[in-house]
Amino acid sequence: MLEAVDLVKHYGKHEALKGLNLQVQPGEIYCLLGANGAGKTTTINLFLDFIHPTAGKATVNGINVAEDPVGSKRYLAYIPEQVMLYGSLTGLENLRYFSRLGSHDHSDEEYRRLLVEAGLDPAAADKPVSAYSKGMRQKVGVAIALAKEAKALLLDEPTSGLDPKASNEFSALLLKLRDAGAAILMTSHDLFRAKDTGTRIGIMREGVLLDELIGKDVSHADLEKIYLGHMAE
Repeated sequence: MLEAVDLVKHYGKHEALKGLNLQVQPGEIYCLLGANGAGKTTTINLFLDFIHPTAGKATVNGINVAEDPVGSKRYLAYIPEQVMLYGSLTGLENLRYFSRLGSHDHSDEEYRRLLVEAGLDPAAADKPVSAYSKGMRQKVGVAIALAKEAKALLLDEPTSGLDPKASNEFSALLLKLRDAGAAILMTSHDLFRAKDTGTRIGIMREGVLLDELIGKDVSHADLEKIYLGHMAE
């Protein structure tokens, strides 16, 4: 569903990505770990066509993103570190607006059901988003992905700044989306969440994918040891 093939990105003389190759299958969460500047967000931005590759390609369901950005976006939903919603609108109104923007229209009853499925308290649906916590905004983001029937999700540091309860709730939502067949690519600094949610875990440094681990086959302690070892190389 998501594939990077020899993906290279230069910013002037700086090589942000140096020939990245990775695949994310339906029903899988791929967690990208790495320090700031490792190339994680650059990878997400290339899949979104926010920037263009210097060489190689990013594909979504076989569609070359740079060649057909509109076609590739039909399969995608994006949840950034800070979900951008209209503060003066309610959660329901935001969901309705962004769904229609993506040519997906549902009844208000269905929108409310999607918000509940995403973990939002039903009473919050009619309150202005300006009063929402970050965790509540993330849940509206998930509801937008559900309304779009997105086959792939791109998440950039989605649990950053969430309290442990909200982070745990968000991770549980991701597991539900994974089990429903979504392909999820997520960047993170959180080794604990990567271990608990990641089907596979990639470790990046300076634009290079140094290691790829199977989440269930590595312990929290081993993941930390491997990660810190790569950062010290």
